[in-house]
Amino acid sequence: MQVSLKNYTLRYLSIAFLIIITIWAALFYAFILEEVYDNVDDGLKNQKILILREVYEHPRLLETNEYGINQFRITPVDDEDDFSEENYLDNEFFYMPYDDEMEPYRVLRTGFYAPDQKPYHLEIRTSTVEEDDLILNLTTALVVLYLVLVLGVYLINELVLRRAWRPFRIILENLNLYRFGKKEDLKPVSTNIVEFNQLDEEIHRMWRRNEEVFDDQKRFIENAAHELQTPLAITINKLEMLMEDESLTETQLTQLADSKSSLRRLVNLNKALLMLSRIENKQYKDVKRISLNQIVGEISEDFQDFLSFKDITLQVEEYGTFDVSMNKDLALVLISNLFRNAIRYNIKGGRIAINIDQNHLAVANTGNQVKLNQEKIFNRFHKGTQDSQSNGLGLAIVKSIVDTYPELSVDYRFAKNMHVFSLKKIR
Repeated sequence: MQVSLKNYTLRYLSIAFLIIITIWAALFYAFILEEVYDNVDDGLKNQKILILREVYEHPRLLETNEYGINQFRITPVDDEDDFSEENYLDNEFFYMPYDDEMEPYRVLRTGFYAPDQKPYHLEIRTSTVEEDDLILNLTTALVVLYLVLVLGVYLINELVLRRAWRPFRIILENLNLYRFGKKEDLKPVSTNIVEFNQLDEEIHRMWRRNEEVFDDQKRFIENAAHELQTPLAITINKLEMLMEDESLTETQLTQLADSKSSLRRLVNLNKALLMLSRIENKQYKDVKRISLNQIVGEISEDFQDFLSFKDITLQVEEYGTFDVSMNKDLALVLISNLFRNAIRYNIKGGRIAINIDQNHLAVANTGNQVKLNQEKIFNRFHKGTQDSQSNGLGLAIVKSIVDTYPELSVDYRFAKNMHVFSLKKIR
Protein backbone atom coordinates (compact mmCIF):
# COMPACT_ATOMS: atom_id res chain seq x y z
CA MET A 1 0.00 0.00 0.00
CA GLN A 2 1.36 3.38 -0.98
CA VAL A 3 1.70 6.09 1.67
CA SER A 4 2.77 9.72 1.62
CA LEU A 5 6.31 10.69 2.49
CA LYS A 6 5.04 12.38 5.67
CA ASN A 7 3.29 9.25 6.95
CA TYR A 8 6.17 7.03 5.83
CA THR A 9 8.65 9.16 7.81
CA LEU A 10 6.37 9.41 10.85
CA ARG A 11 5.86 5.64 10.93
CA TYR A 12 9.55 4.77 10.99
CA LEU A 13 10.46 7.61 13.33
CA SER A 14 7.79 6.36 15.77
CA ILE A 15 9.25 2.85 15.65
CA ALA A 16 12.78 4.19 16.05
CA PHE A 17 11.77 6.36 19.02
CA LEU A 18 10.06 3.38 20.66
CA ILE A 19 13.16 1.18 20.34
CA ILE A 20 15.55 3.91 21.46
CA ILE A 21 13.43 4.91 24.46
CA THR A 22 12.97 1.27 25.52
CA ILE A 23 16.72 0.60 25.47
CA TRP A 24 17.45 3.92 27.14
CA ALA A 25 14.83 3.23 29.85
CA ALA A 26 16.41 -0.13 30.72
CA LEU A 27 19.88 1.38 30.95
CA PHE A 28 18.63 4.41 32.88
CA TYR A 29 16.74 2.20 35.35
CA ALA A 30 19.81 0.04 35.99
CA PHE A 31 22.00 3.13 36.41
CA ILE A 32 19.57 4.79 38.84
CA LEU A 33 19.28 1.67 40.99
CA GLU A 34 23.03 1.26 41.07
CA GLU A 35 23.47 4.86 42.11
CA VAL A 36 20.76 4.61 44.80
CA TYR A 37 22.23 1.44 46.29
CA ASP A 38 25.73 2.89 46.22
CA ASN A 39 24.63 5.97 48.16
CA VAL A 40 22.56 3.89 50.60
CA ASP A 41 25.50 1.49 51.18
CA ASP A 42 27.82 4.39 51.94
CA GLY A 43 25.29 5.72 54.42
CA LEU A 44 24.98 2.32 56.13
CA LYS A 45 28.75 2.01 56.46
CA ASN A 46 28.99 5.46 58.01
CA GLN A 47 26.10 4.61 60.34
CA LYS A 48 27.99 1.44 61.39
CA ILE A 49 31.00 3.51 62.48
CA LEU A 50 28.78 5.84 64.51
CA ILE A 51 26.93 2.95 66.18
CA LEU A 52 30.18 1.18 67.17
CA ARG A 53 31.48 4.40 68.75
CA GLU A 54 28.28 4.73 70.75
CA VAL A 55 28.49 1.10 71.84
CA TYR A 56 32.00 1.59 73.22
CA GLU A 57 30.86 4.70 75.09
CA HIS A 58 27.51 3.27 76.19
CA PRO A 59 27.73 -0.55 76.56
CA ARG A 60 24.02 -0.71 77.40
CA LEU A 61 23.36 -0.44 73.66
CA LEU A 62 24.49 -4.07 73.40
CA GLU A 63 21.02 -4.94 74.67
CA THR A 64 19.34 -3.47 71.52
CA ASN A 65 18.23 -6.74 70.01
CA GLU A 66 15.19 -5.39 68.09
CA TYR A 67 14.90 -2.80 65.35
CA GLY A 68 13.82 0.46 66.89
CA ILE A 69 13.81 4.08 65.99
CA ASN A 70 17.51 3.98 65.03
CA GLN A 71 16.87 1.00 62.71
CA PHE A 72 19.61 -1.31 64.02
CA ARG A 73 19.88 -4.30 66.33
CA ILE A 74 22.71 -6.09 68.11
CA THR A 75 22.62 -9.80 68.89
CA PRO A 76 25.22 -11.96 70.63
CA VAL A 77 27.06 -14.58 68.58
CA ASP A 78 25.98 -18.14 69.39
CA ASP A 79 28.35 -19.82 66.99
CA GLU A 80 31.73 -18.20 66.44
CA ASP A 81 32.03 -20.05 63.11
CA ASP A 82 29.25 -17.79 61.90
CA PHE A 83 31.09 -14.64 63.01
CA SER A 84 32.75 -12.18 60.58
CA GLU A 85 33.72 -8.55 60.71
CA GLU A 86 33.20 -8.17 56.95
CA ASN A 87 30.31 -6.01 55.68
CA TYR A 88 27.51 -7.92 53.92
CA LEU A 89 24.85 -5.92 52.10
CA ASP A 90 21.55 -7.33 50.98
CA ASN A 91 17.97 -6.38 50.02
CA GLU A 92 15.11 -7.57 52.19
CA PHE A 93 11.44 -6.87 52.73
CA PHE A 94 10.01 -5.96 56.17
CA TYR A 95 6.42 -5.49 57.22
CA MET A 96 5.45 -1.85 57.79
CA PRO A 97 2.33 -1.31 59.94
CA TYR A 98 1.66 2.14 58.49
CA ASP A 99 1.44 0.88 54.90
CA ASP A 100 0.20 -2.54 55.97
CA GLU A 101 2.51 -4.17 53.44
CA MET A 102 6.05 -5.40 52.93
CA GLU A 103 8.48 -2.64 52.06
CA PRO A 104 12.00 -2.93 50.57
CA TYR A 105 15.02 -2.26 52.81
CA ARG A 106 18.77 -2.28 52.36
CA VAL A 107 20.43 -4.29 55.18
CA LEU A 108 24.07 -4.23 56.29
CA ARG A 109 25.25 -7.22 58.36
CA THR A 110 28.61 -7.30 60.13
CA GLY A 111 30.27 -8.42 63.35
CA PHE A 112 32.29 -6.66 66.06
CA TYR A 113 33.88 -7.26 69.49
CA ALA A 114 32.41 -5.44 72.44
CA PRO A 115 34.57 -3.76 75.12
CA ASP A 116 34.43 -7.04 77.05
CA GLN A 117 35.84 -8.81 73.91
CA LYS A 118 32.65 -10.76 73.31
CA PRO A 119 31.56 -11.10 69.64
CA TYR A 120 28.27 -9.59 68.51
CA HIS A 121 26.24 -9.36 65.27
CA LEU A 122 25.23 -5.92 64.06
CA GLU A 123 22.37 -5.42 61.57
CA ILE A 124 21.54 -1.96 60.20
CA ARG A 125 18.67 -1.33 57.83
CA THR A 126 17.37 1.64 55.87
CA SER A 127 14.38 2.05 53.61
CA THR A 128 15.07 2.19 49.84
CA VAL A 129 13.01 3.05 46.82
CA GLU A 130 10.18 0.74 45.91
CA GLU A 131 11.26 -0.72 42.59
CA ASP A 132 7.71 -1.37 41.39
CA ASP A 133 6.78 2.26 42.05
CA LEU A 134 9.99 3.40 40.38
CA ILE A 135 9.25 1.26 37.33
CA LEU A 136 5.68 2.57 37.15
CA ASN A 137 6.75 6.21 37.46
CA LEU A 138 9.58 5.77 35.00
CA THR A 139 7.29 4.02 32.51
CA THR A 140 4.68 6.75 32.83
CA ALA A 141 7.27 9.45 32.26
CA LEU A 142 8.71 7.62 29.24
CA VAL A 143 5.29 7.04 27.69
CA VAL A 144 4.54 10.75 28.03
CA LEU A 145 7.96 11.54 26.53
CA TYR A 146 7.33 9.15 23.63
CA LEU A 147 3.93 10.67 22.88
CA VAL A 148 5.39 14.18 23.07
CA LEU A 149 8.17 13.20 20.65
CA VAL A 150 5.78 11.61 18.15
CA LEU A 151 3.41 14.55 18.41
CA GLY A 152 6.34 16.92 18.00
CA VAL A 153 7.51 15.12 14.85
CA TYR A 154 3.96 15.18 13.49
CA LEU A 155 3.65 18.92 14.13
CA ILE A 156 7.05 19.54 12.58
CA ASN A 157 5.91 17.57 9.53
CA GLU A 158 2.71 19.57 9.33
CA LEU A 159 4.05 23.04 10.06
CA VAL A 160 7.63 22.95 8.80
CA LEU A 161 8.23 20.06 6.40
CA ARG A 162 4.92 20.58 4.59
CA ARG A 163 6.05 24.08 3.72
CA ALA A 164 9.56 22.88 2.87
CA TRP A 165 8.21 20.17 0.54
CA ARG A 166 5.66 22.44 -1.15
CA PRO A 167 7.98 23.16 -4.14
CA PHE A 168 8.38 19.43 -4.65
CA ARG A 169 4.61 18.99 -4.81
CA ILE A 170 4.41 21.82 -7.35
CA ILE A 171 7.06 20.08 -9.45
CA LEU A 172 5.07 16.83 -9.33
CA GLU A 173 1.89 18.68 -10.29
CA ASN A 174 3.69 20.35 -13.20
CA LEU A 175 4.99 16.98 -14.38
CA ASN A 176 1.45 15.64 -14.31
CA LEU A 177 0.01 18.63 -16.19
CA TYR A 178 2.77 19.03 -18.75
CA ARG A 179 1.98 18.38 -22.39
CA PHE A 180 4.15 19.11 -25.41
CA GLY A 181 3.94 22.78 -26.29
CA LYS A 182 1.71 23.63 -23.31
CA LYS A 183 3.59 25.35 -20.50
CA GLU A 184 1.14 28.15 -19.74
CA ASP A 185 -0.71 26.07 -17.13
CA LEU A 186 2.43 25.19 -15.16
CA LYS A 187 3.04 26.82 -11.80
CA PRO A 188 6.36 28.56 -11.14
CA VAL A 189 8.58 27.05 -8.46
CA SER A 190 9.89 29.57 -5.94
CA THR A 191 12.08 28.17 -3.17
CA ASN A 192 15.38 28.74 -1.38
CA ILE A 193 16.11 25.00 -1.30
CA VAL A 194 18.99 24.31 -3.67
CA GLU A 195 18.02 20.71 -4.47
CA PHE A 196 14.47 21.63 -5.51
CA ASN A 197 15.74 24.46 -7.70
CA GLN A 198 18.20 22.09 -9.35
CA LEU A 199 15.45 19.50 -9.87
CA ASP A 200 13.14 22.08 -11.45
CA GLU A 201 15.93 23.35 -13.74
CA GLU A 202 16.82 19.83 -14.86
CA ILE A 203 13.18 19.01 -15.59
CA HIS A 204 12.77 22.18 -17.68
CA ARG A 205 16.01 21.37 -19.49
CA MET A 206 14.69 17.88 -20.22
CA TRP A 207 11.39 19.34 -21.47
CA ARG A 208 13.23 21.70 -23.81
CA ARG A 209 15.29 18.84 -25.26
CA ASN A 210 12.18 16.70 -25.73
CA GLU A 211 10.27 19.53 -27.38
CA GLU A 212 13.15 20.24 -29.72
CA VAL A 213 13.24 16.59 -30.78
CA PHE A 214 9.46 16.48 -31.06
CA ASP A 215 9.39 19.67 -33.16
CA ASP A 216 12.08 18.24 -35.43
CA GLN A 217 10.03 15.10 -35.90
CA LYS A 218 6.87 17.07 -36.67
CA ARG A 219 8.72 19.26 -39.20
CA PHE A 220 10.22 16.17 -40.80
CA ILE A 221 6.81 14.47 -41.09
CA GLU A 222 5.18 17.59 -42.47
CA ASN A 223 7.96 18.29 -44.96
CA ALA A 224 8.13 14.67 -46.04
CA ALA A 225 4.36 14.54 -46.47
CA HIS A 226 4.40 17.74 -48.54
CA GLU A 227 7.21 16.45 -50.71
CA LEU A 228 5.45 13.12 -51.26
CA GLN A 229 2.17 14.65 -52.41
CA THR A 230 3.34 15.69 -55.88
CA PRO A 231 5.20 12.50 -56.92
CA LEU A 232 2.34 10.37 -55.57
CA ALA A 233 -0.25 12.31 -57.56
CA ILE A 234 1.91 12.13 -60.71
CA THR A 235 2.45 8.39 -60.27
CA ILE A 236 -1.27 7.70 -59.81
CA ASN A 237 -2.12 9.75 -62.91
CA LYS A 238 0.44 7.87 -64.97
CA LEU A 239 -0.94 4.54 -63.73
CA GLU A 240 -4.46 5.63 -64.70
CA MET A 241 -3.24 6.62 -68.17
CA LEU A 242 -1.36 3.36 -68.49
CA MET A 243 -4.46 1.35 -67.52
CA GLU A 244 -6.29 2.90 -70.50
CA ASP A 245 -3.95 1.08 -72.88
CA GLU A 246 -6.07 -1.56 -74.60
CA SER A 247 -3.06 -3.71 -75.34
CA LEU A 248 -2.60 -4.64 -71.64
CA THR A 249 -3.58 -8.09 -70.52
CA GLU A 250 -6.00 -8.77 -67.69
CA THR A 251 -3.11 -9.84 -65.43
CA GLN A 252 -1.24 -6.62 -66.13
CA LEU A 253 -4.35 -4.55 -65.45
CA THR A 254 -4.84 -6.39 -62.14
CA GLN A 255 -1.25 -5.67 -61.12
CA LEU A 256 -1.62 -2.01 -62.08
CA ALA A 257 -4.88 -1.80 -60.10
CA ASP A 258 -3.16 -3.28 -57.05
CA SER A 259 -0.33 -0.79 -57.41
CA LYS A 260 -2.79 2.07 -57.73
CA SER A 261 -4.65 0.85 -54.61
CA SER A 262 -1.39 0.74 -52.66
CA LEU A 263 -0.55 4.25 -53.79
CA ARG A 264 -4.02 5.43 -52.77
CA ARG A 265 -3.42 4.02 -49.29
CA LEU A 266 -0.10 5.82 -49.24
CA VAL A 267 -1.84 9.06 -50.26
CA ASN A 268 -4.38 8.60 -47.44
CA LEU A 269 -1.59 7.92 -44.98
CA ASN A 270 0.22 11.00 -46.22
CA LYS A 271 -2.90 13.13 -45.75
CA ALA A 272 -3.48 11.72 -42.26
CA LEU A 273 0.10 12.48 -41.20
CA LEU A 274 -0.20 15.99 -42.60
CA MET A 275 -3.41 16.52 -40.67
CA LEU A 276 -1.83 15.25 -37.43
CA SER A 277 1.10 17.58 -37.94
CA ARG A 278 -1.17 20.57 -38.58
CA ILE A 279 -3.35 19.76 -35.58
CA GLU A 280 -0.34 19.51 -33.28
CA ASN A 281 1.11 22.71 -34.74
CA LYS A 282 -2.22 24.43 -33.98
CA GLN A 283 -2.76 25.54 -37.55
CA TYR A 284 -6.55 25.23 -37.23
CA LYS A 285 -7.09 28.51 -35.39
CA ASP A 286 -10.54 29.47 -36.67
CA VAL A 287 -12.62 28.61 -33.58
CA LYS A 288 -16.32 29.21 -33.21
CA ARG A 289 -19.31 27.77 -31.35
CA ILE A 290 -20.73 24.85 -33.30
CA SER A 291 -23.34 22.15 -32.70
CA LEU A 292 -22.09 18.59 -32.95
CA ASN A 293 -25.72 17.52 -33.42
CA GLN A 294 -25.68 19.32 -36.76
CA ILE A 295 -22.32 17.78 -37.69
CA VAL A 296 -23.67 14.30 -36.92
CA GLY A 297 -26.71 14.95 -39.12
CA GLU A 298 -24.56 16.09 -42.07
CA ILE A 299 -22.15 13.19 -41.83
CA SER A 300 -24.97 10.66 -41.40
CA GLU A 301 -26.25 11.65 -44.85
CA ASP A 302 -22.76 11.49 -46.36
CA PHE A 303 -22.23 7.93 -45.07
CA GLN A 304 -25.70 6.66 -46.01
CA ASP A 305 -24.33 4.70 -49.00
CA PHE A 306 -21.74 2.96 -46.85
CA LEU A 307 -24.38 2.09 -44.27
CA SER A 308 -26.66 0.65 -46.94
CA PHE A 309 -23.82 -1.35 -48.53
CA LYS A 310 -23.02 -3.10 -45.23
CA ASP A 311 -26.69 -3.28 -44.24
CA ILE A 312 -25.97 -1.34 -41.02
CA THR A 313 -28.80 0.28 -39.09
CA LEU A 314 -28.12 3.78 -37.79
CA GLN A 315 -30.02 5.06 -34.75
CA VAL A 316 -29.53 8.64 -33.53
CA GLU A 317 -31.12 9.76 -30.26
CA GLU A 318 -30.83 13.40 -29.21
CA TYR A 319 -31.59 14.43 -25.63
CA GLY A 320 -29.92 17.82 -25.86
CA THR A 321 -27.62 19.98 -27.96
CA PHE A 322 -23.88 19.31 -27.68
CA ASP A 323 -22.33 22.75 -28.32
CA VAL A 324 -18.57 23.20 -28.30
CA SER A 325 -16.07 25.88 -29.28
CA MET A 326 -13.73 24.43 -31.91
CA ASN A 327 -12.69 24.59 -35.54
CA LYS A 328 -15.49 23.35 -37.78
CA ASP A 329 -13.14 21.46 -40.12
CA LEU A 330 -11.70 19.59 -37.15
CA ALA A 331 -15.20 18.87 -35.86
CA LEU A 332 -16.07 17.32 -39.23
CA VAL A 333 -12.91 15.22 -39.18
CA LEU A 334 -13.57 14.19 -35.57
CA ILE A 335 -17.10 12.93 -36.18
CA SER A 336 -16.20 11.47 -39.62
CA ASN A 337 -13.41 9.37 -38.13
CA LEU A 338 -15.72 8.07 -35.41
CA PHE A 339 -18.28 7.20 -38.11
CA ARG A 340 -15.67 5.48 -40.31
CA ASN A 341 -14.39 3.50 -37.35
CA ALA A 342 -17.93 2.40 -36.41
CA ILE A 343 -18.62 1.31 -40.01
CA ARG A 344 -15.23 -0.23 -40.80
CA TYR A 345 -15.21 -2.50 -37.75
CA ASN A 346 -18.91 -3.33 -37.81
CA ILE A 347 -20.52 -6.53 -39.03
CA LYS A 348 -22.89 -7.24 -41.88
CA GLY A 349 -26.38 -6.36 -40.68
CA GLY A 350 -24.95 -4.62 -37.62
CA ARG A 351 -26.04 -1.51 -35.78
CA ILE A 352 -24.69 1.94 -34.91
CA ALA A 353 -26.29 3.87 -32.03
CA ILE A 354 -25.51 7.54 -31.42
CA ASN A 355 -26.70 9.22 -28.23
CA ILE A 356 -26.32 12.97 -27.75
CA ASP A 357 -27.06 15.24 -24.81
CA GLN A 358 -25.67 18.56 -23.59
CA ASN A 359 -22.41 17.15 -22.26
CA HIS A 360 -22.02 13.77 -23.91
CA LEU A 361 -21.87 12.23 -27.39
CA ALA A 362 -21.53 8.44 -27.65
CA VAL A 363 -20.99 6.41 -30.84
CA ALA A 364 -21.65 2.71 -30.24
CA ASN A 365 -21.32 -0.06 -32.81
CA THR A 366 -21.65 -3.82 -32.98
CA GLY A 367 -18.62 -5.82 -34.06
CA ASN A 368 -16.08 -8.27 -32.75
CA GLN A 369 -17.22 -9.39 -29.29
CA VAL A 370 -13.79 -8.76 -27.79
CA LYS A 371 -12.94 -5.66 -25.81
CA LEU A 372 -10.25 -3.50 -27.45
CA ASN A 373 -7.02 -2.60 -25.70
CA GLN A 374 -7.84 0.72 -23.99
CA GLU A 375 -4.15 1.58 -23.58
CA LYS A 376 -3.40 1.25 -27.31
CA ILE A 377 -6.67 2.06 -29.08
CA PHE A 378 -5.75 5.74 -29.60
CA ASN A 379 -2.08 5.11 -30.42
CA ARG A 380 -0.78 5.93 -33.88
CA PHE A 381 -0.59 3.03 -36.34
CA HIS A 382 -2.44 0.72 -33.95
CA LYS A 383 -4.77 -1.31 -36.18
CA GLY A 384 -7.47 -3.83 -35.47
CA THR A 385 -7.28 -7.28 -36.97
CA GLN A 386 -10.50 -6.88 -38.92
CA ASP A 387 -9.25 -4.48 -41.61
CA SER A 388 -5.77 -4.70 -43.08
CA GLN A 389 -6.49 -1.66 -45.28
CA SER A 390 -6.56 0.71 -42.29
CA ASN A 391 -3.57 2.97 -41.73
CA GLY A 392 -4.12 3.01 -37.96
CA LEU A 393 -4.37 6.81 -37.72
CA GLY A 394 -8.13 7.43 -37.57
CA LEU A 395 -8.53 7.22 -33.81
CA ALA A 396 -5.11 8.81 -33.26
CA ILE A 397 -6.43 11.87 -35.16
CA VAL A 398 -9.55 11.81 -32.99
CA LYS A 399 -7.41 11.82 -29.83
CA SER A 400 -5.15 14.58 -31.19
CA ILE A 401 -8.16 16.78 -32.01
CA VAL A 402 -9.72 16.22 -28.58
CA ASP A 403 -6.41 16.98 -26.82
CA THR A 404 -6.32 20.31 -28.68
CA TYR A 405 -9.45 21.47 -26.82
CA PRO A 406 -9.20 21.30 -23.00
CA GLU A 407 -12.99 21.20 -22.57
CA LEU A 408 -13.25 17.85 -24.37
CA SER A 409 -12.24 14.29 -23.54
CA VAL A 410 -12.64 10.97 -25.32
CA ASP A 411 -12.71 7.44 -24.00
CA TYR A 412 -13.59 3.89 -25.00
CA ARG A 413 -15.54 1.13 -23.29
CA PHE A 414 -17.18 -2.16 -24.20
CA ALA A 415 -20.74 -2.37 -22.89
CA LYS A 416 -23.78 -4.47 -23.78
CA ASN A 417 -21.82 -6.22 -26.59
CA MET A 418 -21.09 -2.89 -28.27
CA HIS A 419 -17.93 -0.83 -28.70
CA VAL A 420 -18.62 2.67 -27.39
CA PHE A 421 -16.54 5.80 -28.08
CA SER A 422 -17.63 8.77 -25.97
CA LEU A 423 -16.97 12.48 -26.28
CA LYS A 424 -17.49 14.36 -23.04
CA LYS A 425 -17.31 17.93 -21.85
CA ILE A 426 -14.90 18.49 -18.98
CA ARG A 427 -16.54 20.85 -16.53
